[in-house]
Amino acid sequence: MKMELKIHNSLSKKRELFEPITPGYVGMYVCGPTVYGEPHLGHARPYITFDVLYRYLEHLGMKVRYVRNITDVGHLEDELAGEGEDKIAKKARLEKLEPMEVVQTYTNSFHDKMDRLNTKRPSIEPRASGHIIEQIEMVKQILANGLAYEVNGSVYFDIHEYNKSHKYGELSGRILEDLVAGAGNERRELAAQSDKKNPEDFALWKKAEPVHIMRWPSPWGDGFPGWHLECSVMSEKYLGKTFDIHGGGMDLLFPHHECEIAQAKGATGINPVKYWMHNNMITINGKKMGKSLGNFITLSEFFTGSHDFLEQVYSPMCIRFFILQAHYRSTVDFSNEALIAAEKGYKRLVNAKNILAKMEHPGNVEAKDVAADNAIQKLCVRVYDHINDDLNTAQVLAELFEVSSKVNAYQNKQLDIAELSKETFDKMKQTFFTFFTDILGLLDETGSSADDSSMDGVMDLLIDIRKSARENKDFATSDKIRDSLNELEIQLKDGKEGTTWVKN
Repeated sequence: MKMELKIHNSLSKKRELFEPITPGYVGMYVCGPTVYGEPHLGHARPYITFDVLYRYLEHLGMKVRYVRNITDVGHLEDELAGEGEDKIAKKARLEKLEPMEVVQTYTNSFHDKMDRLNTKRPSIEPRASGHIIEQIEMVKQILANGLAYEVNGSVYFDIHEYNKSHKYGELSGRILEDLVAGAGNERRELAAQSDKKNPEDFALWKKAEPVHIMRWPSPWGDGFPGWHLECSVMSEKYLGKTFDIHGGGMDLLFPHHECEIAQAKGATGINPVKYWMHNNMITINGKKMGKSLGNFITLSEFFTGSHDFLEQVYSPMCIRFFILQAHYRSTVDFSNEALIAAEKGYKRLVNAKNILAKMEHPGNVEAKDVAADNAIQKLCVRVYDHINDDLNTAQVLAELFEVSSKVNAYQNKQLDIAELSKETFDKMKQTFFTFFTDILGLLDETGSSADDSSMDGVMDLLIDIRKSARENKDFATSDKIRDSLNELEIQLKDGKEGTTWVKN
């Protein structure tokens, strides 16, 4: 089977065949968190999305260097203007802590939550504060190329000068002339209040005021790097001047990623990234979920059910499944109903996985039902077709549910497993486990196990008691057993071959 992964490139606005710059090797950079608060549901989406991509590229036999940064300096409150207080410094001031205490506390929490969501750790996780020297060097290079200017200890990127030989806005589709014209009087007021030549210019290095705690010496005086600069510097250091994939949330497309392109080209003259990928947002009541809007729910609150919006506890795998149910480029709106449905879907697949693990094929080489055999073979191919189609995890899950239905039918003797060839059965089993566990990264949180013979023994005993009750016309006992098991999400199914059970 030929594996041809196609991904939507935000730069070309097209779905393109993924061809790594160096065959067999992939360099991938994903913007990491700014660690000044607890990770929330909005954080889970990009890191689960690119975790699936990471896993799938490795499944295809690629050697992947996955770099995901930690922003611990330079992310200011007003992202568009590049002004205001540093988010981490502000948190430290409010909580009367050292900034790096804030950084360490929330970095630890971020790692804990990502581990619980079963996202793989990146190959390299650099911190912005650990790469100040390299950031200063890139600023020097951009200055030397005439695309930046220094004013009163701050250095700004000159977008208008850059636009003479390049195109600012190539990623986001923003047109510089429109940005200038649309600002009107506000633009003139900002220009009068700022050291910038133009309000559109962004900071590469900011002068530290006397009260600013986070500061480093530079050729322009004590200061700190701009937020956009860190990603350009660290991606180049660990992946080279041009690398394969840069990922992040759609909210980073402008200005963050647009400025990254400008900085990299401003320093090296080279286009830094071959494929740009952006996941869409998670919304709540139709609005983006985020710290700045005050409408976010932390992952800890989901795992404990402690937020007022939540009707129950939602496990890490329920959250992961909820995110994977939608294509990564589509918006997902949070609701309790959607999460409850995700929980049921997740448990249904776990149940199928555990049944499939115990299921044995009689070993016939030839299929007794050729049509059924071919249908399973095609289903296994379709799963790969969907993941190759721009990581369509929603359709992958739909195919796994189809496998789940067939597994339940085999379990309940509605279909005969002997109708399939052993080759096809083994392929179905391998495909299901490969995608459920290795690629989608789902774990069994239910506590059930393919080797849990005690559960089988208890169920056999209950089925025998219920059978005796029915034979003695003791329907009250029979119904009580059935209804009580239903409350535990265990369904009894009566058939010609006897009674079987399935965990919903």
